[in-house]
Amino acid sequence: MLRFSVIIPVFNRPDELRELLTSLTQQTYTNFEVLVIEDGSAERAEAVVGTFADRLAIRYFEKPNSGQGFTRNYGFERATGDYFVIFDSDALVPPHYFDTVSRQLSKHWLDAYGGPDRAHPDFTPVQKAISYSMTSPFTTGGIRGSKANLGGTYHPRSFNMGLSRQVWETTRGYRLSRMGEDIEFAIRIIDSGFTTGLIPDAFIYHKRRTRFAQFYRQLRFFGRARINISRYYPRELKLVHTFPALFTLYVFSVPFWLLINPWLFGLAVAGLLVFSLAILIDASRKEKSLYVGWLSVKAAFVQLIGYGVGFMSEGWKRLREPTGFRETGATIDYPS
Repeated sequence: MLRFSVIIPVFNRPDELRELLTSLTQQTYTNFEVLVIEDGSAERAEAVVGTFADRLAIRYFEKPNSGQGFTRNYGFERATGDYFVIFDSDALVPPHYFDTVSRQLSKHWLDAYGGPDRAHPDFTPVQKAISYSMTSPFTTGGIRGSKANLGGTYHPRSFNMGLSRQVWETTRGYRLSRMGEDIEFAIRIIDSGFTTGLIPDAFIYHKRRTRFAQFYRQLRFFGRARINISRYYPRELKLVHTFPALFTLYVFSVPFWLLINPWLFGLAVAGLLVFSLAILIDASRKEKSLYVGWLSVKAAFVQLIGYGVGFMSEGWKRLREPTGFRETGATIDYPS
């Protein structure tokens, strides 16, 4: 019977942490401990953690700020379980989660796994739209929870990820703190010969951002992170990763086509309308709301353009930097 260690870095989000811990008290499989690591927060969560002391096997740690990757390592070093599970603090975990993971690992062992995310019925329309965009087949977000996984062998992501103690002892965890830390870690896990995979039913509800401005800043950071990964693993920069940048250039080029050729301008606009209509129909059907469908169109444009701008700006920076430059992200502020 596997004992899990749940690692939760938290930075200035005590209220979100309370919701996550509440969801963990409702698990049908209870053989797990929880480690909450405060990463130099101004708004500390110690009091919140204390209210769960009689309901969870929970421990609280506080350390200077170093970013989520190194903070997860801090938790790994202190975990006592056989298998480590990482959640972002803005997650909600359905009651069947650990039971699902335990059954899957007993039938088909995975050294590391990832799970998808969904929108909770109580999320705001903007949160539902952002969640749709981040998991949609019409955007690159659909790759993360796809069984086919266009990126090749499945690369777990740290918002919902598990790994065996042996993986930790072999890899020693994250080398990057921010700027693609989960992608780099997943690549190294695979390169070390471990087996990874997706557990489709091990989903969480991921709240993500509540405003489009926040969402744009986050996705711009993700675009930069993809270039940062290529500093460490040039082979991991694939054609699919350029799609948001190409889409961004396409959108920004549309007004210029009017100056060149009205017919080409009309064709370019028609392409954007078809793309928008496909998202509107699909999102409205899935979310059972035309309003969420409309917001999903906006979220898709924000996602792709934000990622594309970050990808191109960091790519331009990489072209001008010294050979061999590496960025761990430890001194870079993560967008809030």
